[in-house]
Amino acid sequence: MTKLQHRADLFMDPAKDPREGGTRLGDERATLTEFLRGQRLTLQLKCEGLDPEQLARRAVEPSTMSLLGLLRHMAEVERGWFRRRFAGQDVPKRYQSEDEPDGDFDGAVADQAVVDEAWAAWREEVAFAEQFTRDTDLGFVGVDSNGDPISLRELLVHMVEEYARHNGHADLLRERIDGRLGQ
Repeated sequence: MTKLQHRADLFMDPAKDPREGGTRLGDERATLTEFLRGQRLTLQLKCEGLDPEQLARRAVEPSTMSLLGLLRHMAEVERGWFRRRFAGQDVPKRYQSEDEPDGDFDGAVADQAVVDEAWAAWREEVAFAEQFTRDTDLGFVGVDSNGDPISLRELLVHMVEEYARHNGHADLLRERIDGRLGQ
């Protein structure tokens, strides 16, 4: 019988961790954007170094959750909040539709073209969100999915929470793939 392992080596050398070294005494904007940057980087780190099969590996039946699905999901979330609800752009959803409401996860298949597209989409949406945040007052009001008002300030807090929740999933998925634990 194999003994369960409760602690493992660190995921990466702390001296090489790109999440380190951010603002510690910043103002409100710097603090919010730094925490969000750290959460985005955590998802990126959890997905890096894996092949398409590993990225698309599902959690456990009947779940369709995978690291690739999380990457696609977060591209969809970034797009929905920053482009559609805050910038008012009339752009379609990337992966979800009325016929395929879980297209972000269901379409996360072990194909290099799908992986490449997901990375490109996520990076594009993050870049847009970062620029929008730099250029926009924290008090700017957009709308949530119900059409109710929400400030950019509150959205940034929500995005930290959204990434943090899914990064917990990513920790478990990555551990299942190669045994590496979160950090």
